[in-house]
Parts: sequence; structure tokens; C-alpha cells
Amino acid sequence: MTFRRFDLIAFDWDGTLFDSTAIIARCIQAAVLDVGGQKPSDEAASYVIGMGLMQALAHAAPDVPKERYPLLGDRYRHHYFAIQHEISLFEGVLPMLAALKARGHLLAVATGKSRRGLDEALATSTLAGTFDASRTADQTAGKPDPLMLHELMTEFDVPPERTLMIGDTTHDLQMALNAGCASVGVSYGAHEPEAFVALKPLVVAHDVAQLRDWLRTHA
Repeated sequence: MTFRRFDLIAFDWDGTLFDSTAIIARCIQAAVLDVGGQKPSDEAASYVIGMGLMQALAHAAPDVPKERYPLLGDRYRHHYFAIQHEISLFEGVLPMLAALKARGHLLAVATGKSRRGLDEALATSTLAGTFDASRTADQTAGKPDPLMLHELMTEFDVPPERTLMIGDTTHDLQMALNAGCASVGVSYGAHEPEAFVALKPLVVAHDVAQLRDWLRTHA
């Protein structure tokens, strides 16, 4: 019998499976400028990736009045949907996920994207049908609240010690910690890996090939 430490593996989306962090940061910056706010730095715009949209925009644009948040969200979506076709999977993601499914892992997405955004991304990518379940920030609580993971674990009756969260931000790893789950960080996304240390990921992978190899022998 094949060794399997984790039954359920949940992946963040942007910056973990998809090479999208730079584009998202640009769209956040453009949206803030559109509503008259001060342009966030690249670091500030990248930091909020993984949060729910309105939570992220509010954090990135503290000088924008709350009454302008709906317009801010609209402008972000305008910029993002105009260029989302430029976003692609990181090389090696498809065979990695196929290998995990072949080993019998349940695969899920736990993302700060909206339900509409994730559904559109799934429909236009080669990942349709790959995941057994997904949760988005507008369906449930945003990261790092653990509700996304709690709901996924309940759906499949998998305990925290048999669940692994993989993500590129401290929001992902803090969510896993809050849920009592193990985590793996990836350094090729939105956050610098030095910030991961306090959140105790099992490993930090520096590319998809390294992540694939670790999962093959440890998951």
C-alpha cells in the first residue's frame, strides 16, 4: 500500500498554482489610482494577495474612504478581467496534481479569489475536474480565518492531522495554523519566505519541481 500522510491537500490559487502575483499587484495599484488613492508600493500590493478582495483593497489603500470601496472593487475587477488571459499555470503544476490524484489524495482549492473568479479560471484552464472541492473568500470567511479549511475538512470528514495546506503567503500558512493543519510554503509567489518561519511550515519549496518531489516522498 502506498504511504499517505495526508488525505486532503488544499492549495492556494494565485502565486501557488498560477503565476499571477505580478498581474494582481498591478491591478490593485491601478484600481487605487482610479479612485484617487495613493498608489500602493509593489510590496504593499503583493502583501494583500490571498486575502478576500475588499479586505485586500482596504489594506492596500488605507487612504481611500470606505464609501469608495465598492468602486475600488469594480475598478480592480475591470483591470483584472481585462488581462486575466495573460495568467498561466506554473510549469509542472499539471503533472504534480495528476500524480497526487493517482495516489488517492483529495485535492481542494482554498483561495482569496471570488467564486466567479475561480470558476472562470477553472473553466478556461486545463484544471477543470481536477479538484474535489473549493472554497472562495466570498463564500466563507477570508484568510487567515480557518473557516475555509474547517468547511473542507467537514465536507470530506478528514481531521486536521490528515490535512495539508499549500500556499505562497503568510495568510495561507496562518490559516493552516489556525485550523490545526500542517502547511507547506512556496517561495515563488507573493511573500518572501523569511516571513514563513514563525508559522512553522513543514518545508518551503522554491519551485514546483521541488514541491512535487517533497509531496511524492512526504505527503
